[in-house]
Amino acid sequence: MLRKWLVFVGLLVMLLGLSGCPKAFKGAEANLPPGVAIGDHFYTQYSFQYEKNRHRTTNYRRGLLVPINTEVELVSWGRKGFQIRILPSGPVIQIENVQKHTGDTIDQAFHKMLARQPVNLRQFTPRERKLIKAGKVAVGMRKKAVIAAIGYPPVTATPTLDLDEWRYWSSRFDTFIVRFRNGKVVAIIN
Repeated sequence: MLRKWLVFVGLLVMLLGLSGCPKAFKGAEANLPPGVAIGDHFYTQYSFQYEKNRHRTTNYRRGLLVPINTEVELVSWGRKGFQIRILPSGPVIQIENVQKHTGDTIDQAFHKMLARQPVNLRQFTPRERKLIKAGKVAVGMRKKAVIAAIGYPPVTATPTLDLDEWRYWSSRFDTFIVRFRNGKVVAIIN
């Protein structure tokens, strides 16, 4: 009987501990960047993917696509990230900042990902625009088009964007490399 009671208490403690996790993405509104408020609308500055209503700033390349220039609403702000709602009535997505892989604070991650104005896609070639909107990379794309299409690579493997090889993560266990020559993609290596 004592063993069952201990198992029950242990499970209860774990459940209560897990119930506090969402607070990591809420309740820190006092720490919002200057000029930013809950309920404000922004535009995504690059295409990104999410799974189970969560996107980690390590930028895994799997899940549902949120295209560049998607209008979103800031729903909440916390110590580990923030939540956005895809407008007009889409899902709420939890953006988890993983600073050890990105080198970015929450504020920096927010400003890389979102802005008050959409990205001017006319700066890209017609082919680049098509790939950017699809969240894809192809040979011939320029570096700024790759960022618009799939976001920034983690700094743990790509410490500077001046490098000719950018390593992205397809998932927690798989990576791929985008190789550049003279500022344009020459190969994508899985």
